Amino acid sequence: MSKKISILIVDDEESVRSSLYNWFIEDDYRVDCAEDAKKALSILESDSFDIVLADIKMPGMDGLEMLKRIKSFRKDAIVIVMTAFATVDTAVQALKDGAFDYITKPFDPDDLSHLIRNASKQITLIEENEVLKEKVISLENVENLIGNSEAIRKVLKEIESVAQSNASVIITGESGTGKELVARAIHANSPRRFFPLVSVHCGALTESLLESELFGHEKGAFTGAVYNRKGRFEMADSGTIFLDEIATISSKMQVELLRVLESKSFVRVGGNKEITSDFRVICATNRDLKGMVEKGIFREDLFYRLNVVNINVPPLRERIEDIPLLVDYFIKKYCTTMNRSLITIDSGALKRLEEFTFPGNIRELENMIERAIVVGNGKKITLKDLPLGKEIVNTTAESLDDLEKNHIFQILTKYNWNITVAAKALKIDRVTLYNKIKKYGLTEPK
Repeated sequence: MSKKISILIVDDEESVRSSLYNWFIEDDYRVDCAEDAKKALSILESDSFDIVLADIKMPGMDGLEMLKRIKSFRKDAIVIVMTAFATVDTAVQALKDGAFDYITKPFDPDDLSHLIRNASKQITLIEENEVLKEKVISLENVENLIGNSEAIRKVLKEIESVAQSNASVIITGESGTGKELVARAIHANSPRRFFPLVSVHCGALTESLLESELFGHEKGAFTGAVYNRKGRFEMADSGTIFLDEIATISSKMQVELLRVLESKSFVRVGGNKEITSDFRVICATNRDLKGMVEKGIFREDLFYRLNVVNINVPPLRERIEDIPLLVDYFIKKYCTTMNRSLITIDSGALKRLEEFTFPGNIRELENMIERAIVVGNGKKITLKDLPLGKEIVNTTAESLDDLEKNHIFQILTKYNWNITVAAKALKIDRVTLYNKIKKYGLTEPK
């Protein structure tokens, strides 16, 4: 045990106090005594004890009343009551009022020792839990936004101001800027941080799959539904649900989502039981939702329900001064992951990274550093280890083909080489996009 457990003995009989005092001192506890409840409460005002062992029958204030007083100013106090006049009603009342347990006089030494050991374990578990909670918060914040630029400091300030509320948040920004990290930072610094953060990537699911994913389904609701399944809203009870790519959901799902946000209740697919869930919603998108509202593509009432607070994450080209910090972070991350000795980056290579426009933002920078560590053999990342010279950069095109080649590559990079999404952004079909990729010899950076 990391510290000596302390016990306060409260009993009007001097013989009981004396025998228990000597007993616990021999077992290496820190012990003090009080002859009545008034003296015990006075001691507890100036000193903290892990366990209070109190008699019920005492002149003046009895043990049950003292228990209530202690619990009024210290809810986690462990109080064990003692009595020579045990009844079921007395025991039940003591436990209802928050007693850890009770024991009858005369004591069985083994029973009392066992009870004190159990109480000591409870104290240790509470302390360890508090330490773990602090570690959880620390670990959550490790992966959060990195940088000292004015742009990122503005985002961090916005996260801090919104985290303590239950307000809905829309996080906007280009693909790869770290919108999900912002969502995690909001959740990690909120009162909901000890409950789940449930993520749903709306753009990766069809309408029917998204409905089942969000609301859950009952056994037999559709072909393949062989068991009941909880939905993400249900899983996010007391926590946060993060809806990524919110702009991609269908008109029908927009109506369903609006209803759930207003009522905090829903019905599983194929079910008829109303389920309630206390969740906070955070969304992310790389599209102009307000423009979509003006065009009638996205519901105005849903937009205003979601857009209570808007946080815009800046692209990497607007926070160039953060690139050295990010590079250092990714080098440490992947050297540790790959069990490699820590390396550095050549000043020329770093300068070239600071000059690059990064259409894929932080995600692209991370991929570059990971690749450089894999392919590089030296103790430094050099320019030849980076794909900048081999891939298309933001140069001036001399022909229409060059212009198209550059544009297609940037769109593919922006959408992380998701052919369906990139084709939609380019307003061409998937087959045409595949043909263009083949024509220009475009390859996804590894």
